[in-house]
Amino acid sequence: MKTGINQALSKAAMQILAPLVRVLLRNGVACADFEQLVRRSYVEQGFAAAEEGGGKATVSSVSAKTGLSRKEVKRLLEQDEAVPYAQGQKYNRAVRVISGWLNDPRFCNAEGVPQPLLMDGEVSFASLVKDYSGDIPSRAMFDLLAQSGCVEKHGERLHLISHAYVPGNDPIDLIDILGTDSHELMQTIIYNMTADQQHKHFQRKVSSQQLDRAQLPAFQKYTNRRAQALLEELDSWLSEHQARSADDAEYVSLGIYFYRSTPVKESDR
Repeated sequence: MKTGINQALSKAAMQILAPLVRVLLRNGVACADFEQLVRRSYVEQGFAAAEEGGGKATVSSVSAKTGLSRKEVKRLLEQDEAVPYAQGQKYNRAVRVISGWLNDPRFCNAEGVPQPLLMDGEVSFASLVKDYSGDIPSRAMFDLLAQSGCVEKHGERLHLISHAYVPGNDPIDLIDILGTDSHELMQTIIYNMTADQQHKHFQRKVSSQQLDRAQLPAFQKYTNRRAQALLEELDSWLSEHQARSADDAEYVSLGIYFYRSTPVKESDR
C-alpha cells in the first residue's frame, strides 16, 4: 500500500513540477537554486505541521522528519525571509477598484452598469480609487487598468470596458498569480483529501475527450462569457457581505480556469 501511495505521489509531483520547471527554465532559474527552495519549504512546512498538530517542533524533530541534517535545518531556519513582491497587493487593489465600480451605487446604476467617471471630483475615479485601493495614486491605478485593457478615456471621462483585471505586460504580475492561484487550488484539493464529506470544499471541473476540434473556439467564447457572468454575480454577493471590521474578515476565493491539452500556437494567440 505504501509503495502504491509513493508511486502516486511521485506521479502527482512530476505533473505539478512539469509546468513550473518550464517557467523556471525559461527565466534562467538553475536546478541548484530550485533545490534550495525545496529544502527551505521542507523545513518551513515541517515546523508548521508540528505547530498545527499542537506539538512543539525542534531542529532535531524537523531534521528527523525531513531527512535533512540538523545543521542544514538550522541554516535554513536562520535565513532571512524572502522579500515579498508588491505585485500581489497591486493585483488585489485593481480587482477591488473594479469591484467597487461595478457594485457601489455611487459609481454604477441600479442595474450594475458602471458609470463613466471624471478623473477628479467628489464622485470620480479618484474617489473610487481612494475608497477601494488605499493609498495608491489614482493616476497610477488608471495607468495600471488602462494597460490591462480594463479602462479607456474618452474625452474627459473614464469608461470601464472590461470587468476582469488581467495584468498587462509585466511578467512579475503574472508570476505572482502563478504562485497565488496555484497555491489556493492545491490547498483546496489537499484539504479535501482528509476532510469528511460534509466539510469538503467545492472543487469540480467538466471535461471531454471527444470535443470536435472545430468547436474549440466556440466553446472557449461560451465559457468565457458564462464564467465572467458567474464571477461578477459572486463578486457582487461578496461586496454586499463585507465584514465591518478587520477582526471579523475572512479571505475567500473561487476560481474558474480553461484548459486545452494541445499547445496553443503563436498564430492562435
